[in-house]
Amino acid sequence: MNGIMEKTRDLDKYGLKDVTAHWNLSAEDLQRITIEKGMGEETENGTLSVKTGRFTGRSPKDRFLVKDEYTKDKVWWGRINKPISPKNFDKLQAEVVNYLNGKEVFVRDGAVCADPSYRMNVRTITEYPWSNYFIKNMFLRLNEDELKDFEEEWLVLCAPGYEAPNPSEFGIIAGNFSILNFTKKVALVGGSAYTGEMKKGIFSALNLILPVDKNVLPMHCSANVGEDGDTAIFFGLSGTGKTTLSADPNRKLIGDDEHGWTKENTIFNFEGGCYAKVIDLTEEKEPDIYRAIRPGALLENITFKEGTKEVDYFDSTITQNTRVSYPIYHIDNIQEPSYAANPKNIFFLTCDAFGVLPPVSKLTPGQAAYHFISGYTAKVAGTEAGINEPVPSFSACFGEPFMPLHPTVYAEMLSDKMTEAGVNVWLINTGWSGGPYGVGSRIKLKYTRAMISAILEGKLEDVELEVHPIFGLHMPKYCPGVPTEILDPMNTWLQKGAYVSKAIQLAHSFHINFDKFASEASEEILSGGPLIDSHHGLEGHF
Repeated sequence: MNGIMEKTRDLDKYGLKDVTAHWNLSAEDLQRITIEKGMGEETENGTLSVKTGRFTGRSPKDRFLVKDEYTKDKVWWGRINKPISPKNFDKLQAEVVNYLNGKEVFVRDGAVCADPSYRMNVRTITEYPWSNYFIKNMFLRLNEDELKDFEEEWLVLCAPGYEAPNPSEFGIIAGNFSILNFTKKVALVGGSAYTGEMKKGIFSALNLILPVDKNVLPMHCSANVGEDGDTAIFFGLSGTGKTTLSADPNRKLIGDDEHGWTKENTIFNFEGGCYAKVIDLTEEKEPDIYRAIRPGALLENITFKEGTKEVDYFDSTITQNTRVSYPIYHIDNIQEPSYAANPKNIFFLTCDAFGVLPPVSKLTPGQAAYHFISGYTAKVAGTEAGINEPVPSFSACFGEPFMPLHPTVYAEMLSDKMTEAGVNVWLINTGWSGGPYGVGSRIKLKYTRAMISAILEGKLEDVELEVHPIFGLHMPKYCPGVPTEILDPMNTWLQKGAYVSKAIQLAHSFHINFDKFASEASEEILSGGPLIDSHHGLEGHF
């Protein structure tokens, strides 16, 4: 039994009785069992494919945190962080345990946080074999010695087949739920088979534990490291290029989604794998992800080309959110172990579909904190039902749904760490130039890559900067490999008046969004926003 000592295998302590427990099974065994149970099938190259059922994404409205002595004064309660009482949590946990009793379960002992100083052991008990497969890919895999005396700090209980019969009795909204209890250190998932609920549950837990107890800044970002040991961090919401731009043949990938920044100035990956979107995937566009989809990976909610087992990555019949999880070693150029020192540059990626923001600009510490709290991108037509023209989208700290603390807590930590480490912060617009979506064109990926390479190679350090009149951003006047005329976005618009009007409109959206954070923000952060909004004139700015 993997040489694990019996005392670590006691499920009675969780109240689980008469269960058939499979411990730390290999990917091959989990794949075989999944197929034998009729819960999945293999693609033409032998990769396991499963359907997650009714839920093909997270359900934010069904996420709760237990409100008790530990959390009541720490958590930023509201729309994102909804409370549930300890009593209701205990009742629900007992229900889930009772549901699992007498069943077959799959247990995985793993860890999160690649830096050994911050490692946290997590035991995951799942109803489905392929849920366990996902955890094997995504959490840090432990060796025989580490498993021998394994004791978990957190427990994840995942029972997709259980739905609360009378949700209101438990203080929840629907039969499905994802709940964190920081005192008992339990993440409880029921009624949803979407695997991301487990991953984001533990990420959310770390987003409270690390800053409060360890003075570590948790970040929803990707990171890579150069040959000289300089680390770069990439923040960005879905569709901004975070995974694409951090996968650089000349730099080693630390991780693609969740990291911590320590007081010792190291950047470490929380995870042992990647969870990537695969809609419209091609080998040309995303070679690393495409090649990582092989035995050992787990595909979710994809379809096959008719009469074959060849994946149709362009089919969104089931969902736009088709996914693959794979262990990080499926990527060739990785940093092992997955942490590094010396953060030098931070990139905030935004896909500005209004065509207003410069393709590259340097931020002051106040601007960095402001834009970090704002977490701006724009949704374009086709991304969501009912969206026919660009819509501003803000997600605090580029990961609001997973942040239990007030966003200014993370922003002030970021400012302190930036100042301490002498880090440069850059805003990179991977969106439109020459007009908004439908008029202008998307900034070429080769230009964005050239900007990032120039920054990483120090080629913009002595370049003259000019200040954007509305957003106050510092725009380089020259960048190797990039046409000079696109560096100031106003130059790319045929009608300058139309540009000014659209820029003021976007600036106003920033101000309105920031109102909810303003009371907790310092003067320096407040001064980092757009210089004007629609209530101010333009005299003297142009």
